[in-house]
Amino acid sequence: MLATLLCVAPALAQTSARVPIEIDAPKALRELFDRHLDLTSSAGEADDAEQVRLLRSLRKQTTDLLATEGYFSPDIEVSGEPGEPLRLKVDAGLRATIRSVDLRFAGDIADGSAAHATRIAALRAAWPLAEGQAFRQTAWDEAKQTLLQGLLAEDYAAARIEDSRAEVDPASGRVALHVVYDSGPPFTLGAIDVQGLDRYDHSLIDRFSKLEPGERYNQERLLDLQRSLQNTPYFSSVVVDIDNDPEHPSAVPVRVRVAEARRMRLSFGAGYSSNNGPRAEVTYRHANILDRGWQLASGFRVDRLGHLAYADIHLPPTRDDYRDSFGVLSETNDNQGLKTSRYGLGAVRTRVRGKIETRLSLNFDRENRDVDAGDSSRIKALVLNYAWTWRDVDNLLDPRSGLVFHAQLGGAAKVLVSDRNFLRGVLRVQKYWPVFDRDMLTARAEIGWIGAASRSGIPEHYLFRAGGAQSVRGYSYQSLGVREGDAIVGGRYMTTASLEYVRWFSSQWGGAVFVDIGDATDKLRDLTDPARGYGIGARWRSPAGPLALDLAYGQRDRKLRPVFSIAIAF
Repeated sequence: MLATLLCVAPALAQTSARVPIEIDAPKALRELFDRHLDLTSSAGEADDAEQVRLLRSLRKQTTDLLATEGYFSPDIEVSGEPGEPLRLKVDAGLRATIRSVDLRFAGDIADGSAAHATRIAALRAAWPLAEGQAFRQTAWDEAKQTLLQGLLAEDYAAARIEDSRAEVDPASGRVALHVVYDSGPPFTLGAIDVQGLDRYDHSLIDRFSKLEPGERYNQERLLDLQRSLQNTPYFSSVVVDIDNDPEHPSAVPVRVRVAEARRMRLSFGAGYSSNNGPRAEVTYRHANILDRGWQLASGFRVDRLGHLAYADIHLPPTRDDYRDSFGVLSETNDNQGLKTSRYGLGAVRTRVRGKIETRLSLNFDRENRDVDAGDSSRIKALVLNYAWTWRDVDNLLDPRSGLVFHAQLGGAAKVLVSDRNFLRGVLRVQKYWPVFDRDMLTARAEIGWIGAASRSGIPEHYLFRAGGAQSVRGYSYQSLGVREGDAIVGGRYMTTASLEYVRWFSSQWGGAVFVDIGDATDKLRDLTDPARGYGIGARWRSPAGPLALDLAYGQRDRKLRPVFSIAIAF
């Protein structure tokens, strides 16, 4: 093959070669010509006939390119001898401007009703090309398609451009634009027609769909269903559309074409955090437990502080957007002189509607607790908890402006297999402000409290400790709490706050300065003198969100500590 290519390549080079062009034109037009002018000589040797063809082609390509930019009366000179570079000299002349825009509508939308008149007015107001604006072919094409998409997005699945003209007067350099849109008939949806199902029942699609037979066609509603199905582990690809035949616009079946994904997935992972050190993890997922579309998510994780084993079953969503799950876990932790082993089972119901997420959970925990130079105990609690989160940020993975607010309230009762009556509440807020073109200011605050006479009998999982990434930087992970024996244990009260300024030096790299304060105690009066941390850090925009590598100084401990985390909205 190599020998053949070596023999053929010289022949190919001789019969087809790109012709060099020397261009004399304004800079903006030179860039246009450099990108798009392409002349190739096909003759084996230069001759007069081939030279004439090249000059004609150069003139035509130049004329066509200038017309796309609104130059319809240019002065073009082309010259060159056979075997030499071609020379192109351009005086573009007067650039055409838009004289008038005539947008007309036909079909159902032009029936004269008040609702349709309002919609037509909105479409015309959104038209981007105004009188007096310079004419460009690409802008003209994009404007036509944008307005057409506005028709296709709602009601009119068969909308089309019936006629379009750009009438140019080269002498005056003025262009009159005319477009006629035919909306066609309004479409209504029928039943869902699923293609490609093998392992799953049709009812699984119904649980993700909010579409109702008889509703008016809306492109975004179909895309919502497509995104919902695509984001599940059930399918590797999903396409949702309808047949837009204008002769049959009523009760059009919604076509859902799917390709099923693998049911089982085994994965391995490794990572590192300044809180927990190095970690390794293995996970196993099954997308169709008991052939009912139930999803199993299970795994085992081990890090510097202990291990976690879990298995959760996630049910398909209800028509009201509720997502239910239940599961079990086993966890050990050895940190700050406190050793705990926890076994639990629970059930959770979540719901996301727009910017608001709600979560209702019921968990039973049994905990074994050993304190260095202190007591050991066994604790059990059945905790009902409700959480409410409002997210209004410009980007969930890399927010620059917006607000996130979170509140939760829960508790346990001795009459319901718990060792102590208690109430637990948490409030958390995080605010983002854009500063200048690239910079950002972030403020974070959190308050937690336990309503109980004593922390005794409350699992550590529900008490509060502070310190580490996403808390008070400059202190070891969960090192701020209540002293008991030779250990730091959780308290009934906690407050933390942070102020951080990030300067992005480029699209990927930035630097930060910050100050954190906070503490966790068993008495409210002890919160009046919180621990303070200060520092600087580097930021890198990764696909998973901005990675933060900080160097923080803990004023109380008088130590410098590195902190590594992902800085995303909770």
